[in-house]
Amino acid sequence: MIPLATMKMDPLSIWYRLCYTLWSPFYDLLVLWFAGWRRRSINLAELQPGERVLIVGAGTGLDLKFIAPGVHITAIDVTPAMLWRLRRRAHRLGREVDARVMDGQALDFPNGSFDVVVLHLILAVIPDPVRCAREVARVLRPGGRAVVMDKFLADDRPVPLILRLVNPVLKSLGTNVNRQLGPILEGSGLRIVRQDSAGPGGFLKIILLRKE
Repeated sequence: MIPLATMKMDPLSIWYRLCYTLWSPFYDLLVLWFAGWRRRSINLAELQPGERVLIVGAGTGLDLKFIAPGVHITAIDVTPAMLWRLRRRAHRLGREVDARVMDGQALDFPNGSFDVVVLHLILAVIPDPVRCAREVARVLRPGGRAVVMDKFLADDRPVPLILRLVNPVLKSLGTNVNRQLGPILEGSGLRIVRQDSAGPGGFLKIILLRKE
């Protein structure tokens, strides 16, 4: 784990930590309607007993109840206040979770440490999603899987004007609506195995990735 006092963070990550610290008491209510899509995403990973799972941007631990018993869970988040709630949730569920304050852009794990990585509502938030994707590929074992649940624009279409106008405001609140998955994954070594649309108008994508 990267010690909180010495972890180097870019200014935007520091700002996002502040935002999510303020939101942490209300976060579960804000994202309650994503629950079914979290389950769908994790089901795509087809977790097996004994596998090692990393949740990046784990927040308050809303993914925990959808992860089958018998797997080893590591959860990271840049916001200590979120992890405090995650640890409480893990205790209530009777789950052992290795929860660490850590930046998803600089994972403090050896190469090939995990069988599966869960990326829910993080690639549209984290300041450098390309770096995050490459870090995910690095810590996955060869053939390992990653599941993504997030909002992405189509790779082959221009960003609508309205999204370009509102995105600076949304970024200041801790998210981004202008990201495309293709450029994020390019050169990462992660390959799309399956991609489903979800949510009103298909704005949300549920994706299974595999490390080449």
